[in-house]
Amino acid sequence: MEKRKIVVIGSCNTDMVIRVDHLPLPGETIIGHDFMTNQGGKGANQAVAVARLGGQTAFVARVGKDGFGEQSISLLRAEGIDTNCVTATEGVSTGVALIPVDDKGENSIIVASGANARLSIEDIKAAEPLIKEAGIVLMQLETPLETLMYAAEVACKAGARVVLNPAPFPKDPLPGEFLSHIDLITPNETEASRMTGIEVSDEESIHQAIRAIQRLGVRDVIITAGGKGAYTDINGELIHLAACKTEVVDTTAAGDTFCGALCVALSEGRSLSEGIRFANQAASLSVTRMGAWRSIPKREELKP
Repeated sequence: MEKRKIVVIGSCNTDMVIRVDHLPLPGETIIGHDFMTNQGGKGANQAVAVARLGGQTAFVARVGKDGFGEQSISLLRAEGIDTNCVTATEGVSTGVALIPVDDKGENSIIVASGANARLSIEDIKAAEPLIKEAGIVLMQLETPLETLMYAAEVACKAGARVVLNPAPFPKDPLPGEFLSHIDLITPNETEASRMTGIEVSDEESIHQAIRAIQRLGVRDVIITAGGKGAYTDINGELIHLAACKTEVVDTTAAGDTFCGALCVALSEGRSLSEGIRFANQAASLSVTRMGAWRSIPKREELKP
C-alpha cells in the first residue's frame, strides 16, 4: 500500500506583524500602520500548507504551556492536522516572531525560539509510529539540529522520502551525516550560496550550486528564486519553472507554502517538475495576501 501521509517536523510560532513604509535601519524608530497577530513558524506554516492543499498531515513540534500554545494547537486541529505529537511545554513560552512588512511586500523576521528549542530526540522517538507510516517527512532548521538529524535517520530507515527546507541556514555547514539522509532539499539562492560557497547570481551559477549540493549527498535539489520561480536538475539538465505573475503584498510564508505544496504533489505521485509547477502556483497566490497562515491557499483555489 502506498504511503501518502506527510509528517512535518518543526517550529510553531505566534507571528506579530506590523505594516511599515520601509524596513527600519539600525537605530531608527519608525511609525507603523496595521498590526496583526498570526499563527506562524516554518514548521506550522508548512503543515497548514500540506493540509489545505489536500495532504494527510501530522505535525511534530513543541509549544509553550501558555495561551499562544493552546491557541496554536486548537487552530492546527481545526485545519485537520494530527497534533498528537505537538507537546505543550512547562516553563517556556511558545515561539514568537516579530515581522515588519514594507510597502513592497518584503519583510525581516526576528524569532524568539521558546519551546521550539526544546524539541528533542525523545519527541522523535515518541513520534516514530507516525514517521513509519509516512511517505514524506518534511523538516526545516528552526528546531535543534541533533533532533532533526535523528528524525532524518529514522525516516530514511522507514523508507520515507526526507525533504529539507534549509532555513534559517546555520552558521556552520550542515553535517554530511545529516545530508546523507536527505532525499530532496529546497534552498533559496542565498541558502544555496552559503551551502556551496558559490555566488548564485545567474542560471550558470545556479546549476553549479545544484551540482555542488548533489555532490554533498542530496539527490534532488530545488533552488527557489522568489519571483523568478524555481530551478532543478533533471538528468543533468537545468530546468527552470517560472513563477506565476502576481502583485506582491507580503512574502511571509511563501517559501513554506511552496514546500508544503511540493510535498503534496509528490505524495500524489507527480513528477518533480510537476510538483514544482504546483508549488509555484500555490506560492504565487500566497504572496498576494498578508500574513502567514492567512496567506496559504486552499486546494480549490489552484488550477488542476
